[in-house]
Parts: sequence; C-alpha cells; structure tokens
Amino acid sequence: MERIAYGTNENQFGELRLPEGDGPHPVAVVIHGGFWKEHFGLEIMNDAAESLTSQGFATWNIEYRRIGQEGGAWPGTLKDAAEACDYLSQLSNSHSLDLKKVITIGHSAGGHLALWVAGRHRLPEDSELVTSTSPLPIAAAVSLAGVNDLRSMYEVHHRRDSSLSLQPANPTAELLGGAPDEYPKRFKEANPVELLPLNVPQVIVHGSMDINVPVGISDHYYQMAENLGDFIKYVELPEDEHFMLTDTNSQAWETILEEMNLLKKHI
Repeated sequence: MERIAYGTNENQFGELRLPEGDGPHPVAVVIHGGFWKEHFGLEIMNDAAESLTSQGFATWNIEYRRIGQEGGAWPGTLKDAAEACDYLSQLSNSHSLDLKKVITIGHSAGGHLALWVAGRHRLPEDSELVTSTSPLPIAAAVSLAGVNDLRSMYEVHHRRDSSLSLQPANPTAELLGGAPDEYPKRFKEANPVELLPLNVPQVIVHGSMDINVPVGISDHYYQMAENLGDFIKYVELPEDEHFMLTDTNSQAWETILEEMNLLKKHI
C-alpha cells in the first residue's frame, strides 16, 4: 500500500493498492462514508480495499475534507472526491492502471460521492463544483447503502428529529450549508438523482434492515434511473443492515464482490 497526496491539504490523499501481475489493472475508487463528518476516515474501508485488491483491482481508497474540517462540506468535500478521481491520470504514468476500467464504489455518504463523481460530467458549466473541463470518465459506479438522494435524506433527518423533539445537526444540511429551500442550486448540483441519467452503468446495493439510510432512498433512485434509460441493477439484501455491506466476512460482501467482478468483465 502506498499513501499518495492528490492535493496540498492534509486530508487530500489516497491509498493505492496494486494486485499481483503486470496489469494494466482495472481500478476501484473506494470512498468511505460517515455522513461526510470529520471523525470518520478512509481506514473504515481498508478491509474492503484489500478484498477488492485480492480480486484483481487496483484500489484507490480516497480521503477527502469533511464536515468540521477547514475546507470541508460545500464545495470542498465534493471537489476533493472529483480531484482524487482525476488524479488517477497522473498515477497511471507510474503505475499500471487501466483508465478505461475505473469503477467508483462507496458506502453510505461514500455511495453518494461514488454516484456523484460518475455523474459530474452532467453538471452545468457554471457550477461551483466543476473542477475540470475533461473529467476522468467513470466506467461504472457502485453505491452501497448510499445517500443517493440528498433531498430525501435531508427530509428523513428533519422528520425523524422533529418527531423526537430533537434538534441535532442534520448532516445533509451540514454538507450543503442549509436546507433545500435555502440552497436549491446546491441540492440540485450535489445530488446524484438530480444528475440522472448518468449514462454510466450503476449497481445499487442496499440492505432492507438499514435504519441509517432508508432503503426507500435506493428504491426511488433505481426507479428514476431506470425510467430515464440508465443501465442500472438494484440488489436489495433482505436480511442485512447498514454496516454489513462493508463487513468483508459477510454474505453481503460476497454478493458485492460478485457484482464488482461482473462489472470488471463487461465494462
């Protein structure tokens, strides 16, 4: 494993793992979750990255500036994810990477970023989130229990907290700076469902027992993507909760590996 900076901030780095063999290797860009908050880092995806590397993927497990850190939240968190992916073009000069087979795979908030990075070519030219006029094309995107619709996730937290008479921070509002009616442009441009059709193959995996990110968010995203003509596969795991999707000893992870290997063959 090699830790490599893609920017100048201490949180702008990734960890590159290479499989055995000469390559060129397909690449899995691994993106951790944690509701974009500073106390969750890329180490929570180490096992997943190592497992994918053992399957023949070069893995680029990325870190990014997060809520609570200087430069984190809007727009830094999203721009970091984009720039980390684009940095693969530089890494390919010294490592045997197949840039035609780059798959983003993220869990929870990382699932949001995995889909968003795959769809950012759909952003308007004047968007604050545009980091390149020729972003690295993503061959496929995989969202594991992902926050695939920011507006829906905002409403879930808002209603849940209101019903409990709580006023904790709403993580989606923290990411984007406020509520949807305050920042409609941000909620549109940062939201994968608003960028559909992505014109990129996608696999959505979600556990029915998830209480952190409701499975209905993936249901809705899948229906929207399919109706708009995207090639998308939806895998609902009836017995699994949120964190089982990154447990490399679980049956859920075996299913995810199967989907990743299928993508590797067909992209």
